[in-house]
Amino acid sequence: MSQQGDVNLPPKYDPQAVEKGRYQYWVDNKLFEAEGDTTKEPFTIVIPPPNVTGKLHIGHAWDTTLQDIITRIKRMQGYDVLYLPGMDHAGIATQAKVEAKLRETGVSRYELGRESFLQQAWDWKEEYAEFIREQWAKLGLGLDYSRERFTLDDGLSDAVREVFVQLYEKDLIYRGEYIINWDPATQTALSDIEVEYKDVQGHFYHMKYPLTDGTGDIEVATTRPETMLGDTAVAVHPDDERYQHLIGKTVTLPIIGREIEIVADDYVDMGFGSGAVKITPAHDPNDFELGNRHDLERVLVMNEDGSMNENAGKYQGMDRFECRKQIVKDLQESGVLFNIEEHMHAVGHSERSGAVVEPYLSTQWFVNMQPLADAAVELQHGSDEEKVHFIPDRFEKTYLHWMENIRDWCISRQLWWGHRIPAWYHKETKEMYVGKEAPADIENWEQDEDVLDTWFSSALWPFSTLNWPDTEDKDFQHFFPTNTLVTGYDIIFFWVARMIFQSKHFNDQRPFKDVLIHGLVRDAEGRKMSKSLGNGVDPMDVVDQYGADSLRYFLATGSSPGQDVRFHWEKVEASWNFINKIWNASRFALMNMDGLRYEDIDLSGDKSVADHWILTRLNETIEQVTRNVDRYDFGEAGRYLYNFIWDDFCDWYIEMAKLPLYGDDEAAKLTTRSILAYTLDQMMRMLHPFMPFVTEEIWQQLPHEGESIVTAHWPVVNQDLANKATANIMKKLVAIIRSVRNIRAEVDAPLSKEIPILIQAESAETKVQLEENRVYLDHFCNPSELTIATSIQAPEKAMSAVVTGAEIYLPLEGLIDIEKEVARLEAELEKLNQEVERVDKKLANDGFVNKAPAHIVDAEKEKQKDYMEKREKVKTRIDELQN
Repeated sequence: MSQQGDVNLPPKYDPQAVEKGRYQYWVDNKLFEAEGDTTKEPFTIVIPPPNVTGKLHIGHAWDTTLQDIITRIKRMQGYDVLYLPGMDHAGIATQAKVEAKLRETGVSRYELGRESFLQQAWDWKEEYAEFIREQWAKLGLGLDYSRERFTLDDGLSDAVREVFVQLYEKDLIYRGEYIINWDPATQTALSDIEVEYKDVQGHFYHMKYPLTDGTGDIEVATTRPETMLGDTAVAVHPDDERYQHLIGKTVTLPIIGREIEIVADDYVDMGFGSGAVKITPAHDPNDFELGNRHDLERVLVMNEDGSMNENAGKYQGMDRFECRKQIVKDLQESGVLFNIEEHMHAVGHSERSGAVVEPYLSTQWFVNMQPLADAAVELQHGSDEEKVHFIPDRFEKTYLHWMENIRDWCISRQLWWGHRIPAWYHKETKEMYVGKEAPADIENWEQDEDVLDTWFSSALWPFSTLNWPDTEDKDFQHFFPTNTLVTGYDIIFFWVARMIFQSKHFNDQRPFKDVLIHGLVRDAEGRKMSKSLGNGVDPMDVVDQYGADSLRYFLATGSSPGQDVRFHWEKVEASWNFINKIWNASRFALMNMDGLRYEDIDLSGDKSVADHWILTRLNETIEQVTRNVDRYDFGEAGRYLYNFIWDDFCDWYIEMAKLPLYGDDEAAKLTTRSILAYTLDQMMRMLHPFMPFVTEEIWQQLPHEGESIVTAHWPVVNQDLANKATANIMKKLVAIIRSVRNIRAEVDAPLSKEIPILIQAESAETKVQLEENRVYLDHFCNPSELTIATSIQAPEKAMSAVVTGAEIYLPLEGLIDIEKEVARLEAELEKLNQEVERVDKKLANDGFVNKAPAHIVDAEKEKQKDYMEKREKVKTRIDELQN
């Protein structure tokens, strides 16, 4: 329990001073650790694990800020929150980084050998994992480090082996042929990251394949004529009218003499070249896929060293490029090759040897996706309690479209860094064994050299991190399924879909209730951030300049769900300005607490109209902020917070609070201090998930209960403090004061200059309300004479304003230009006409009237009435001035 003492807030907000050491205090006091308390409702978010390839980028900052906001709110709402941290080994990307580092020392992974290379990779992981943790800390993420996981740690490796073996035993994993990158110089498979693409001056070779029935020929083209020896079809588009009569016929493959079919496939681009494509399934990845669809033979025409094999006929034994020269010559002589066109194209080269990479047919591991996808799609057609909810819901269609058009997933990678495939081959019998553990007589077996695709282990993340396959584990029992996944729309296919079908298959339930999809962080011009454009932003640079709270608030409130956000330094600075405003208001309030303790706070005393108004507005803000954060609309929640704090609290209530604070009524002072303390406390709680550092700093100096704002209760509406009728009086006062100030500014009459003010109240009740609160009008309008009446003869030369419940006149003879005043009123009339038209259309819409909540419809009707009354008063005033 806090005892209010000296105010320790410096005059200016300094984010570096505020944030220094705060995070370590939270971690040391275990404020982020989940309790595992089964009497509490659990709430779980597992962090999308960043790759240990480098430091976090601005997209990570956005993604994790949203997660942290959600978990902080839920913790304050009394849930047993687990925000689980972890990282991904990122097989391809990390191996590329480690190999690049080794090349700088003149060493290759092959010279090191597998075990030594893997040690280098683990060293890299440890170095970059520490960088990432430091960045998480600077961003203020409330992570439970006691449960941190890594996709290659022992527990997750056990889960990966369990999944692989189970799927294999159910015939959902199989070995099959696939096109890989092959280096003929070193005779080894390459991963995609080991291939460098260089623009090379090559050629397009145009050929005519004769129809077997002798009725003509069909034109095809290739950049690799030596592969034609492995052609097993010619493909055309099914809608191409030029070739529809040929579909199903055959051509005779030149030189080889093999009869191959003309097939129809949507893959073919009718507008490219002749619109007919030669298909070589064993030497091209696209042709391989097309060949699978049409059950085509795969004819491999090369050996592993790049020489031509027995399927190449008379070219057997020739180097592939020597074969190309000879086959071009032979085809030209036979009249098959009729045109050679210059062609610049990107050609893959081996990083290791520099040799031109050959797409090559190889045996790989696959997941049989159809049964898994069908079950996942069926899950989405189930009840709301079973399905995964996409926010915004339009992304569910994106997900379902991909799942309903699924292809088998190639899961093997020719890498060393990753989960090694749990398959062994007998050295003599070549028998294959698949199991979670190696065979007992391991000396007679060799393990598969390949590792699993990174996404294979990432797909298990929501449950492998909670100690699955031990389904009796207390964390798994309590925290799974998880509640919310926050991620970008760019990995719905790669990751979200795979987590869903794996969880459905292995746990028979969704892995998370909600998926909150956000977009990308783009630059100020809307371009994607990239190294080539040099437009990237390091989130740590932003934190160093403006503080984590400013960055977090900007990212959280900068767009609506599913949309991209544009990064503007000016908007981050605007967030800093907002925090500075909060800081100054808090400092004023704290300086006027006069030693107020938590137990001294008393909200039961007589309240002014300003007191009733701010407490009512606080209730409304709590309701709206809670409603919007519950539906993940942090932009709207931020808008309500900003309007309440900047406009209502800072610009109005604090100014009005100075009247009793600087007065002689001690009871009024206590009430005002209590309301300031209470309102600030509630504001800090609502702001805390967005800007955790500064709110903790301010809250610790307020009279409060509890150790930290991290574990303080989330604000709830207190109807005992709501007084809408009295609050409405304050709205009238604010409208009048604002109008008077605006008129003064327009005619350059400063507030220090006294001027007469006449207010015509619409009713006797309003007149009484204004009279009872004329202290505010006197203080904030500075009238030389204030007249409040229900009937006033409008002065001839006066500025005027129409507000809800009253008309205001400022006789300013000598300062007023009648023509300008009429023009101003006519502009106001046009605005009111537009508002009346807008609300009329809304209320004439049966869909709105019948579907919107009753209180929303009633509010629009009140607006309609108010706008129409104001419009009539403005019309009358224009007539008075013109006649």
